[in-house]
Parts: sequence; C-alpha cells; structure tokens
Amino acid sequence: MSYGEEGFNITIEEEEKILERIGKSHKQAFFLAEADGKIVGTGTYTGSNNKRMAHRGSIGLCVQRLYWGQGIGSALIEALIDFGKNTAKAKIISLGVRSDNQVAIHLYEKYGFKKIGTFEGYYEIDDKLIDVDYMNLKL
Repeated sequence: MSYGEEGFNITIEEEEKILERIGKSHKQAFFLAEADGKIVGTGTYTGSNNKRMAHRGSIGLCVQRLYWGQGIGSALIEALIDFGKNTAKAKIISLGVRSDNQVAIHLYEKYGFKKIGTFEGYYEIDDKLIDVDYMNLKL
C-alpha cells in the first residue's frame, strides 16, 4: 500500500522468504489488519542486531484511507510499540510520515512520538516533491 500502484517488485517466493525470516526474528515484526476479507493495513518493525544500534528500531504503518478512523491504526501502533519495547528491547522507536498527513501525525503524537526533523522532498509523486517528518518515541 505504501508503494503505490507500481508496488514493491518482488516475487511471491521472495516475499514468502522475507516473511519467514521476519517470523523467526526478535528484531523484526510484520502485523496485518484485515477487514471485509482483505488486508486493509500493515505495520512493520525493524531493529538491528548491531550492538551500537540494537537500542532502537523503526516502524512503518499503513492503513487504507477507507478504513481510517476505525481504530486500525491504533491497534497496529500499539502492537508495534509493544513488540519494540518487550521483544526487541528498544529504547527508541523512530518513524517517517508524510508532512501533509495530519491524521497519521495526530495518531503518532497520541502515542507520544515527537517530531525531530523534516526531510524536504523525500518523495516525488506526480511531479510534486513531498516532505517527510521524522518522529521518535523514547521508551
């Protein structure tokens, strides 16, 4: 959902291997939200096994717009924070969010994330440069 109509160009077999590896990890997680028999949201947690980076992880969250306001984003972010804190043993969780996505920014702020900076022109969509805000949650 995050990659637009062009998607993420990998085969089903490659995706299966990635998901299998994530399922065995204590530094990575992948959560799905389903409604009406289809996937409507995803949440990912990625941490590092490198000793100097093991104290932090990053998350990605995506919910189809049609399903906003139904608690799906909250459920996913709660699962991601819980995984980061209790399984990955993170001290800091980071994320990037489109600067114009006030709904998502409000959600992240509700859970204690604070803006730490902006990457100007991070995406180019339909010839328009889109900024991304970076946010951290200290656990």
